[in-house]
Amino acid sequence: MTGATSTLTDPQVLAEAAAAAMWARDRACQALGMRLEAVGPGRAVMSMPVRADMVNGHAMCHGGLIFTLADSAFAYACNSHNHNTVASACQIDFLSPAREGEVLEAEAVERALAGRSGVYDITVRARGSGRLVALFRGKSHRIGGEVIAGLQQAQPHA
Repeated sequence: MTGATSTLTDPQVLAEAAAAAMWARDRACQALGMRLEAVGPGRAVMSMPVRADMVNGHAMCHGGLIFTLADSAFAYACNSHNHNTVASACQIDFLSPAREGEVLEAEAVERALAGRSGVYDITVRARGSGRLVALFRGKSHRIGGEVIAGLQQAQPHA
């Protein structure tokens, strides 16, 4: 086993490598101005500035964009183990509006992982004030393949 491969057996290093590989292909998050602030095994933190083109007719950030931020943090958290994983179901509760100029932060945390299924809670807050904007719960399903192809064959299976 090479030194580079052996370091990827560390769960934190693996999560960071999987996130970097995903980010390189993630045009949607990049186009929305999102930033991956932190990632670890079963967790991720993403932020997004609320721009003028994200505000709806009520002068609030469009709920679909808040959902997209939460869903994106969910994606990075559930793919952090280097298994291709997608959403099977999700739900969001909008609790307070976000306004133009605010930066939203979504923190995703793995609550359960069994077999091919997982459950993740994502909290969206306004950075600075800490005001709770939304709560999101996502259910994941592992599909075939890896985020970094071929890596799992080089590692002992957990």
